[in-house]
Amino acid sequence: MQIFGLDIGGSGIKGAPVDLDRGDLAQERFKVLTPQPATPAGVADGVKQVVEHYGWTGPVGLTFPGVVTDGSTIRTAANVDKSWIDTDARALFSDRLGGHPVTVVNDADAAGVAEMHFGAGRGRKGTVILLTFGTGIGSALFVDGRLVPNTELGHLELHGHDAEKRASSKAKEDEDLSWEHWAHRVRKYLAHVEMLFSPELFIIGGGVSRKAQKFLPYIEDIKAEIVPAQLQNNAGIVGAAMHAAEQDG
Repeated sequence: MQIFGLDIGGSGIKGAPVDLDRGDLAQERFKVLTPQPATPAGVADGVKQVVEHYGWTGPVGLTFPGVVTDGSTIRTAANVDKSWIDTDARALFSDRLGGHPVTVVNDADAAGVAEMHFGAGRGRKGTVILLTFGTGIGSALFVDGRLVPNTELGHLELHGHDAEKRASSKAKEDEDLSWEHWAHRVRKYLAHVEMLFSPELFIIGGGVSRKAQKFLPYIEDIKAEIVPAQLQNNAGIVGAAMHAAEQDG
């Protein structure tokens, strides 16, 4: 079974048809840059461009980098334009895609569901936290395999700042940090999250998951097991498709 999954990020909008039997992309993903400013109209145009690249006409699952309530309403917009707040995203995207059935879910929640079903969290009980390091830091919290949605742990305060302002991969790039220096920031963030939630497992997702060997060896004194996401930066696309399939029945 194939469903289209699309992952909206602060820097890129990427998607592809997903094979839900394998939990992997059915075709190579296509990506466009997120418009700046990332307004609803501009992002919707980017979404349409990605979907039309494949000539897709069925249901579409989308992720969004912020809190999504009722599968539609955007409540936060840390790394996109503030005009997103209170937008009915499902109606916006469905209209721009010519009436296609659309579902919308928080980006890290989608990535987490995919990793728990097909990847590094498969079969794991207890408390598991997936953290995506990209333009910001997304989070997905699971207790015995059940998702606690919209946790947004990237906005915990760390040394007087939003944690994602100090420890996201964007912060690494903006400040030209070495992998070791950035890893020490990530370790402090993980220690703070561990103190609050005592997880058995951290799954590290986002684009940096492809380069885990460059920074994980520097992260010490964390009691929880720490592993890179197996689906890497495709986890959000796969999770978005899974959510669309579930909603479509």
